[in-house]
Amino acid sequence: MSASSPPRTGYAAPHPAAAWGAWIACSLIWGSTFLFISLGNDALAPVWAASLRLALAALLLTLIAGGLGHPFPHGRALRAALAYGFLQFGVNFPLLYWGEKTFPSGLTAVLFATIPLSTALMTAALRMERLTPLKLAGAGVALAGVALLFSDQLGGRVGLVPGLALLTAASFAAGSGVILKRGPRQSPLWSNAVGATVGLVVCLVVSFAAGEPHPFPVRFAAWFPVLYLTLAGSVGAFVLFAWLINHWPVTRVSFIGVVNPVVALLLGWLVRDEHLTLASLGGSGLVLVGVIFGLRGSAPQQSEILPPDRKA
Repeated sequence: MSASSPPRTGYAAPHPAAAWGAWIACSLIWGSTFLFISLGNDALAPVWAASLRLALAALLLTLIAGGLGHPFPHGRALRAALAYGFLQFGVNFPLLYWGEKTFPSGLTAVLFATIPLSTALMTAALRMERLTPLKLAGAGVALAGVALLFSDQLGGRVGLVPGLALLTAASFAAGSGVILKRGPRQSPLWSNAVGATVGLVVCLVVSFAAGEPHPFPVRFAAWFPVLYLTLAGSVGAFVLFAWLINHWPVTRVSFIGVVNPVVALLLGWLVRDEHLTLASLGGSGLVLVGVIFGLRGSAPQQSEILPPDRKA
């Protein structure tokens, strides 16, 4: 086993309940982060807010990974973590945060629901996974559901450029998961610590180049979204996401994206007293059906399960 491969015992097949619990937790957390990014943008410049989140996340993840004795990635594993960080945190984050400055958070979640379809197409093109009819059917039904969920909002006036930026961000986010899957299995803590560090450098360059103000957040409205997004999103959901990628086909993991709009809708109902319409209930039902089809179509075959000691 090479230096870049974590211990074999750390990558035994997880109990199904643990994997499903991680998937559900990611879905719930990421469904809430679109709202908190939008709230944070009210108090801080968007890419500067992303930079603060990544700085804190990189520090915490490094301390946790080092304290737990997880081996630092080397070779192909390190290259995969660097590429993952550049795409996910260096490209996706600036576009996502900037786009949500003017684009509704609910509609943003809808655009990010394209991730499973993008992931399925990427993995098929790279011959990593088979493009099964169930995957395509699940992604298509789920996309129809998220469109119906926010049909009222879709009729409103939204910016074309921010929308295109967010669609581009979703595509890069999909690509980051594929890149991480192609590399050797590694500690999800280190892959995100390395990734957050790379993303931080890119975000700082973009923020200063764009002439954003860089105040330190002192008011609750400024620091709480950063703290929540760091702890729940970066240290929580992104680590669970990387752990799931070690054990599940990446397309199956990516179906988290079609649950996010449902969570966003429920948060709007609970927090902002938004009314649930027949369209939203019908859309939620379509999303659930699409997820079921997609997850069944993405179930790992024996030939697709990689050995735990892949060489770097």
